[in-house]
Amino acid sequence: MNEPLPTLLSARPGPAALPSVDRVMGLACVVALMEQHGRAAVQAIVRALIEEKRGAILAGAVPEAVWPPGEAWIERHLRARLEADGRAKLRPVFNLTGTVLHTNFGRAPMPPEAIEAVAAAMASPCNLEYDVSRGERGDRDDLVEGWLRELTGAEAATVVNNNAAAVLLTLNALAQRREVIVSRGELIEIGGAFRMPDIMARAGVKLVEVGTTNRTHLRDYAQAIGPKTAMLMKVHASNYAIAGFTAAVAEDELAQLARGHGLPLAVDLGSGALVDLAAYGLPHEPLPGESLRAGADLVTFSGDKLLGGPQAGIVVGRSELIAKLRKNPLKRALRVDKMTLAALEAVLRLYRNPDRLRERLTTLRLLTRSQQEIRRLGERLLPLLQSALARDAEVSLRDCQSQIGSGSLPVDRLPSAALVIAPLKKGKGEGTALKALEKRLRDLPRPIVGRVHDAALWLDLRCLEDEAGLVTQLADVSREVPRNRNA
Repeated sequence: MNEPLPTLLSARPGPAALPSVDRVMGLACVVALMEQHGRAAVQAIVRALIEEKRGAILAGAVPEAVWPPGEAWIERHLRARLEADGRAKLRPVFNLTGTVLHTNFGRAPMPPEAIEAVAAAMASPCNLEYDVSRGERGDRDDLVEGWLRELTGAEAATVVNNNAAAVLLTLNALAQRREVIVSRGELIEIGGAFRMPDIMARAGVKLVEVGTTNRTHLRDYAQAIGPKTAMLMKVHASNYAIAGFTAAVAEDELAQLARGHGLPLAVDLGSGALVDLAAYGLPHEPLPGESLRAGADLVTFSGDKLLGGPQAGIVVGRSELIAKLRKNPLKRALRVDKMTLAALEAVLRLYRNPDRLRERLTTLRLLTRSQQEIRRLGERLLPLLQSALARDAEVSLRDCQSQIGSGSLPVDRLPSAALVIAPLKKGKGEGTALKALEKRLRDLPRPIVGRVHDAALWLDLRCLEDEAGLVTQLADVSREVPRNRNA
């Protein structure tokens, strides 16, 4: 005859029947968990478990119902909680939203060369601010300045932690307590509700708006120049477009006006491509070198958008102006670390070989992927996902349009293909069923994130390169995500 399983419950009534924390901590399975996760972490979860059961009993539950016999359920509960609590907050996801340069997912994915460079920089001391050839202190900008000068034609360059920081530093170093003239149609708002006027205010400069939302002329700038003017600024509207009755001043005209008054012209390009994207069948985006050749004195742009590198703000231009930026106290506050510089240098080096750039630069490879290639990928995955979701949804393969980036060329679209998941349940409760399907994919070990459109979940496959990794998770997709169960 089998011995009954121990309940750990006492004969006392109500919550008092529950075991003490010390008694649960003494169980063999709990001791084993402590060796792996540490006593403090396990003890905190044991206390929470007992408090949870005490609350249930006070609400009317029977002690034997909330605290089943045996130790297996205790171990399962504790192990699940410890694994969930110990899981890294920052982890890989499958970006199947259709937005290649997605701000929420870290924008540009890094090529292998950048990943290797970052790992090497993290693993050992490196010459971050040390000139090996001269045996003396160096400047961290030296690690990438040569590449930026070569790729843009600039006299000098400096790097900070993002493009908003690059603009902030430029304004503060060259125009603090003075005026900067900008077209009203270029006072953009970037991600997270950060607006150009707010950045100018924080930089300590006075914004002078000229022109109108849709039309600004050279005479508008000329009439606004006064004794307190420190700079003219032109901002490329990379995250929106105005069509119709419009007018904007060309950079070469604005540069000529600025020079005539002894003022610098700064151009904020935002996305900052380093090659002509039109050569790859993509919309043309202004290049830093083009702005410099047109007469701009400084150009700011991002490293993690169309450039395809890590998050960084890059400033290129005249050497005497870059020197002023480097001397500004904000430069130290906004500087980048060795991992960023290692990744940025590795990415910039790829541009030296344009013949292999599409193959080696991850961002460019994803942007130029053909719809035919994406559809073939979808045809391989379709039957697997149909089988996994057969009880809950219909899955089809449909053509769609990808987005280059929410903040980079947002109005331009790329032909793509998507697996479209529509819940079988229609009418009342359809929205709830769709949310449940969406959550099931997000709850996977590597979350799958798509976009909801037209009462269905669309998984745009443009950014999916790890096909095998996705396939390994489809067995988990076929199962409902377990609810929080203690037994």
